[in-house]
Amino acid sequence: MADVITYREAVAEGIAREMRRDSTVVCLGEDIGAAEGVFKTTVGLFAEFGPQRVWDTPISEQAIVGAAMGAAMTGMRPVAEIMFSDFLACCWDYLANEIPKARYMTGGQVTVPLVIRTANGGGLGFGAQHSQAVENWALTVPGLKIAAPSTPADVIGLMASAIRSDDPVVFFEHKALLASSGQRPPDGHLVELGKAAVAREGTDITVVALASTVSVALKAAEQLQGDGISVEVIDLRCLVPLDMRTVLSSVERTSHLLVVEENPYQGGWGGTVVSVVADEGFEMLDAPIKRVAGACVPLPFADALEAEVIPTVDKVTEAVRRLSAY
Repeated sequence: MADVITYREAVAEGIAREMRRDSTVVCLGEDIGAAEGVFKTTVGLFAEFGPQRVWDTPISEQAIVGAAMGAAMTGMRPVAEIMFSDFLACCWDYLANEIPKARYMTGGQVTVPLVIRTANGGGLGFGAQHSQAVENWALTVPGLKIAAPSTPADVIGLMASAIRSDDPVVFFEHKALLASSGQRPPDGHLVELGKAAVAREGTDITVVALASTVSVALKAAEQLQGDGISVEVIDLRCLVPLDMRTVLSSVERTSHLLVVEENPYQGGWGGTVVSVVADEGFEMLDAPIKRVAGACVPLPFADALEAEVIPTVDKVTEAVRRLSAY
């Protein structure tokens, strides 16, 4: 169907729409040109825009991000790909110490309008060094915006906002969602950074999720409906800016909160969400806040073991039932 697009196709289309709109937008990364990306998320870009705007790079995360920073500081809007989010560690000095500080330290004289996009998360059995969900790494760095879409339409809409942002954005594309599909949004589709979505309305419990855990939460909500439990699912879409207004508004209606995240429980983004609700919405609650998160262990390669470590539908339904019975 012409109106349906996959998540991976949406990545390429989102970038292409902005490259057509703005000649300063360029792409760089490993195998993103003629090879069209290891995850096929840059299909068609090299054919349409050529080597002047789609740059294949050496296998060096430092080179990719350093070049992107320099290009951004001199008037371009680069979209740099780090193939696996785990390898953000290889260019962490640029990502944590240089890129997010330049605008502040120059009093706004220099901006760094770049997007670092990367394949994130588990669920596909890629092993401990290629399966981590690392949004929480970036969350510790002031000056970075963080987007993590769960649907093809949000991929396109958030990509547009990210590329147009004058601040650096880390854009997490979840590997387990790449083959998923949804409606192709119209031309000009834009999703504001920092605006959460109510993915499913409900009255009994609020479940806050991000990226792959949104679909997990929605499947759990569907099952729980049969038990007479009405679950509201909030898709954060972004961690910076963080839309706590939508979360608190939902908790005010349901009086119960469960956070579902793929980050390890220790240091995961859910801890921040829980903290804000405890500070600003404690009197709304009728039960303790709960989290379903990744285990604090290296991710196993075997699929049966990986499922023990990351959030699943069964873990979410069990947590919701316990919370609703409190």
